[in-house]
Amino acid sequence: MFFVFSLPFNVFAQTSFNRSAQPTQHVRPFITDDARVVGNRLSQIESWYRQDKFGIEQWVLAAYGPTRWLELTLGGIFGAERLPTANEFTFGVPLVQAKFLFKDYLPYELPGVGLVIGSFLPSGSGALKPEGYGAFTFLTITQCFGKLNDVLLHFNLGTNYLDGSLAEKWLLTWGFGTQLRTLGGFHLVAEVFSGDPYVPGSGISYQVGFRHFFSDDVQIDGTFGKGIGGDNPLPIWFSFGIRLVFHTFE
Repeated sequence: MFFVFSLPFNVFAQTSFNRSAQPTQHVRPFITDDARVVGNRLSQIESWYRQDKFGIEQWVLAAYGPTRWLELTLGGIFGAERLPTANEFTFGVPLVQAKFLFKDYLPYELPGVGLVIGSFLPSGSGALKPEGYGAFTFLTITQCFGKLNDVLLHFNLGTNYLDGSLAEKWLLTWGFGTQLRTLGGFHLVAEVFSGDPYVPGSGISYQVGFRHFFSDDVQIDGTFGKGIGGDNPLPIWFSFGIRLVFHTFE
């Protein structure tokens, strides 16, 4: 999508949108981000539900584009952790993030390039409260094929820093993802990643799913994922999300 958590069930990319071209091709809960921003003076709300054997989570993210090259995001998460005797309410706030666009991607041209920088505070309660102060940054590169963005390839490379109980304070993150347009606004998505920028130490995982655009302003998605490497591979999870774009400040 907003925090960097050390618990293995907290896996969650980020959104981007550009009104000058086709609808955005990237949004949480897809982890690997793309090289676009929300758009000049546009705002958006993302929310998605995620569940695995350890608990359930509801994410809410708000973003605003003050310029054509900058996107600012603020968000939070709440949910329930499954315990042997009962479920425990848990939440974490806030995450703050800035995304800078150096070059947008266009069909058959050089890749788009962006940079994401964010931080999170150890505020909240229960399992979703971050263990310490932290920060993350990563480079995002997107290559586009087809006049209607028929095939998109995304690559991310970055690092996390967490001042908590993790043995390693600096952790490498990377991700490779693709999106394929099938019929109308329906797209198939797939990715493999090592470490979520919001979740240090989550190991190597894959995720597959769909994304459907009803319009430039309304989008839904669903995913299924599983950990395949690392000291504590992530359990099977699924998610469903929605994204809405608003023109209030135009």
